[in-house]
Amino acid sequence: MTQLKTLPTYDPTLFEGAAESYAQYRTKYPPAVFDKLTEVFNLNGQGRLLDLGTGPGLIAIPLRTKFQEVVAIDPDPEMLKEAQRQAAAVGANNITWLEQGAELINPSLGVFKLATIGRAFHWMERELVLERLYEVLADDGAIALLNTGDNPWISSLPWKQAAVGVVKKWLGEERRTGQRGQGTRQPVDPPHEIVIANSAFARQQVYEVPFEKSWTVSSYLGYLYTTAFSLKIFYGDKAEQFEADIKEALLAVEPSGHFTEELKATILVAWKN
Repeated sequence: MTQLKTLPTYDPTLFEGAAESYAQYRTKYPPAVFDKLTEVFNLNGQGRLLDLGTGPGLIAIPLRTKFQEVVAIDPDPEMLKEAQRQAAAVGANNITWLEQGAELINPSLGVFKLATIGRAFHWMERELVLERLYEVLADDGAIALLNTGDNPWISSLPWKQAAVGVVKKWLGEERRTGQRGQGTRQPVDPPHEIVIANSAFARQQVYEVPFEKSWTVSSYLGYLYTTAFSLKIFYGDKAEQFEADIKEALLAVEPSGHFTEELKATILVAWKN
């Protein structure tokens, strides 16, 4: 078996100041994604869910009704604080929130039917997390990596390209990540599928869920401020100028200020056996 190493270290500034906006402006997983998970795993309100890199609870909260208990983990205290606020707003009372890295999970947490990770696996020590997940999943358990497929850096949509162009004008051609805007994003290499194939997990499959997403100028700006490459703190006291540039660029492409895109959410499932 080929030994692969992907060993990022957690940067507490990765989403600094973004928790509240993240909950409001990040693309939500459409209900059809949770319907597909329900179908694939025969979810019936029993068993336990482990949600890693939970952020403000975008998976843990809507999926809680499918399980008896949910354990949601994130290393960012502000994200967890926002998650608990969101959970309280909908009366979600079967979720335990833990502030820690995914790499620290162990059998003391108990056994889980399913583990989910949404748009966060690339921030983790992937091989180690897979080893730890294998230990805490039931024999018929699995992991599901969820993604909404809305990455503006690889989009061909003119308005998204315009927005990224403004970000590059302000922050430089390289995609920023962490270190309060001084870090540079490295490609996810090898891809998740290869890391999983080289793990103890037996098999994997990808499911796709198409959906439509609509934006306004203000909501897309809000989205940009939730990304590791364009946090509001990066712009300091020039944030208003950046916002004016974004608005001008978006309206130049679509004067109505309303934008729609066809997205494809993906669910990468890996079964323990």
